[in-house]
Amino acid sequence: MKRTLSLLLGLSLFAATSVVAQEAKKDAPKKAAAPAVKLPAQQPDVAAPKFDGKTGEIQTGFANSHKSFVAIAQKGEAQVVFIGDSITAGWNGQKALFDKEYGQYKAANFGIGGDQVQHVLWRVENGEFEGIKPKAVVLMIGTNNAGNPAHTPELIANGIKKIIAAIHQRSPDTKVLLLAVFPRAAKPTDAPRVKNSQVNAIIAKFDDGKKVHYFDIGAKFLTADGTLEKSVMPDLLHLNAASYQIEADAIREKLASLVK
Repeated sequence: MKRTLSLLLGLSLFAATSVVAQEAKKDAPKKAAAPAVKLPAQQPDVAAPKFDGKTGEIQTGFANSHKSFVAIAQKGEAQVVFIGDSITAGWNGQKALFDKEYGQYKAANFGIGGDQVQHVLWRVENGEFEGIKPKAVVLMIGTNNAGNPAHTPELIANGIKKIIAAIHQRSPDTKVLLLAVFPRAAKPTDAPRVKNSQVNAIIAKFDDGKKVHYFDIGAKFLTADGTLEKSVMPDLLHLNAASYQIEADAIREKLASLVK
């Protein structure tokens, strides 16, 4: 009987202790989440890497991709370099087509998803054209700047101009196939479409017929009334497999003429 009472008393004390511990845990101040790092504003015509908003450090994925591109550049083999954002990076998902169209040029893909003009400028200035002198560069960048009101068409275009200058500073004889920024959003009157068109109107003037060749293939993705359909770009931004074939067909002859 005494043993039973002792056991019951022990269980009661354990339960009471657990309740007290649980209540204390509830009442304990919660550890505040680490505040997001406030990053300085970036301008599209001032070179800058892509930063992590939580740590304030250069984004790991961006840094790793950049490092791999620098290594490719140092081999000095690529005769053609594609450089830009996720639309360019998307060629990695179309390897068979990319190899078929550009394998003869030992082409390299320097596309990084989410990149803006200032990020590509930083990459060019920090090693991606050291040791390499390609015959041609296919450049398209700017659509990720479109949503920032502070990034005016003039600033975006000026950043693109600086990218071209940075490439030529490192590889003077390289010809740049400057693609117009592709249509974005469904209708010609949608804000991203309007802004990209304004950028294109400025960068078209960079064409000198010698080392810079502006090429607008945007209409090939649109219906007769200028609508961009999801059957062409599922999210009204990124190309599907059929659309990469459209791009390949559109630039084939022009690129071949520049690589001669």
